[in-house]
Amino acid sequence: MQETIKTKNSYHEQVIENNQVTVMGEIVSDFTFSHEIFSEGFYMVDIEVARLSESKDIIPVMVSERLLDVTGDYKGMMVVINGQFRSYNRHEEHKNKLVLSVFARELEFIDELNENVKTNQIFLDGYVCKEPVYRKTPLGREIADLLLAVNRPYGKSDYIPCICWGRNARYASNFAVGERCLVWGRIQSREYMKKLSEDELEKRIAYEVSVSKLEIPDEEAEESD
Repeated sequence: MQETIKTKNSYHEQVIENNQVTVMGEIVSDFTFSHEIFSEGFYMVDIEVARLSESKDIIPVMVSERLLDVTGDYKGMMVVINGQFRSYNRHEEHKNKLVLSVFARELEFIDELNENVKTNQIFLDGYVCKEPVYRKTPLGREIADLLLAVNRPYGKSDYIPCICWGRNARYASNFAVGERCLVWGRIQSREYMKKLSEDELEKRIAYEVSVSKLEIPDEEAEESD
């Protein structure tokens, strides 16, 4: 039996493991050019991912031209993407806007989705970088907003907005800035209206992690292992 050797203690491996995403769904757009780094072009494409309810999320995915021929027409095809949820600041309207997308590390076309498979999963291991915002809806549902900084190689970080519900919201409301936090959930898209002027509104889409589970790891226990 061949043994697979994996070095988990290297910084690079830890960084890759602290931000893991799998999304499965239908390609619903063409590939559009985003940017180029060291002669490698990166393109954006939208994936429609079904929820357990009747609704769906439209998730933007960044793909390297080295993964597939980005000039092809793939609309309507089903795909599985493994990668990371990443952010960058884009300057617009005299301020910076946080732009989020899934960075594809692996891409595979499939014939159909298994009914029992989870089509949208994310795990983040990061640090609380803003005081949590706790509130209640008019119907009394508890919500807490978290912003996690997730480290990347070469001193970079991704800033990922997360939304917690119910007892998770109550738990998260007590987190301190700088605390390490583990999050499990799914990526969701949410439409909202942006007020541009007194009489002008524009429909926009926000992306965030809907949290199903979260915890503050016991650092002392980890150091003793």
